[in-house]
Amino acid sequence: MKKYIYIIAIFTTSLLITSCGSEEKKAAVDTTPAIAVKVSKVAVNSNTPFLSVSGKIEATNSADLSTRMMGYVKNVHVNVGDKVRKGQLLVSINNTDLQAKKGQVNAGITQAKTAFTNAEKNYNRFKNLYESKSVTQKEMDDMTANYQMAKAGLESANQMKNEINAQFAYSNITAPFSGVITSKNIEVGDMANPGMPLISLEAPDEFEVIAMVPETEISQIKKGTTVNILVKSMDKTLKGKVTEVSTSAKNTGGQYLVKINLDKTEVSILSGMFATVQFPVERKTASELVLIPTDAIVTNGQLSGVYTVSETNTAMLRWLRLGRTYGNNVAVLSGLNADESYIVSAEGKLFNGAKISIQ
Repeated sequence: MKKYIYIIAIFTTSLLITSCGSEEKKAAVDTTPAIAVKVSKVAVNSNTPFLSVSGKIEATNSADLSTRMMGYVKNVHVNVGDKVRKGQLLVSINNTDLQAKKGQVNAGITQAKTAFTNAEKNYNRFKNLYESKSVTQKEMDDMTANYQMAKAGLESANQMKNEINAQFAYSNITAPFSGVITSKNIEVGDMANPGMPLISLEAPDEFEVIAMVPETEISQIKKGTTVNILVKSMDKTLKGKVTEVSTSAKNTGGQYLVKINLDKTEVSILSGMFATVQFPVERKTASELVLIPTDAIVTNGQLSGVYTVSETNTAMLRWLRLGRTYGNNVAVLSGLNADESYIVSAEGKLFNGAKISIQ
């Protein structure tokens, strides 16, 4: 009888030890510090939100300067970043052949002037003789023809000179307007070919945004509309006005080009920056939009999700199907319902099952 008592006592003791060990392990798990997080409820927007499209900032007045003649570059007078004034010489191209042609043209003009002067004197002399009946009609007609031919020869020589002078303009590339040199594509000694861009010039302080709008939305974009332009790289929102709305997408792959002139601003924006254009258009939505901030989105490859709060106060990652972006918010098409809470920010690295403390 005593043996059974001892066995029961030993078994009971082992159960107590095991139970105490489990309680100690549970206590160790419970002492894990919780990650402090901030949560927010899903925003539901039943109003007509604005349309956001991506765009690129460009200078309103810009030019790629080239030449119509072939020749070696004699001198490049500017560098990238230089400020130039209208009419300033930028590039000089060797024009030795033009100089020779100009000499020939000047000689031709001198010859044509001499012939015209002589023909004019003979014409006036024969005219007086014809009035006094001293020459025949045939002789007068011949002299008049010689005079008209000499006059046409002089005019032709002068026009050839104008042609040469026009070619000289293409051998000396000047600034068509005041601005800043943005690129230099040629150096001294290089061969300049017709149509090849040599220098790029932009006028400062005047910018526009070029945006591409899908065909489903273009009918609601109106000329003269005031829009917001978010410059992401500078975290600045600027104002602008729609100046051009294309009515054809033939050469733009189904997207319609829209130009927006930026208002004068002290923000140091540069040509080439990317921006988001927000058009205040009326859009009829069949259902309410579920919007969450883009900062709360977690990405893994091509998957996008958000951390939510479970019933046991742990983080739970939920994958979403996202729609269009509206400013700093994105529409959730599926995976998150209205009035559900999600984690906006955390003071530590979140993972599935992480203990959290809502602040």
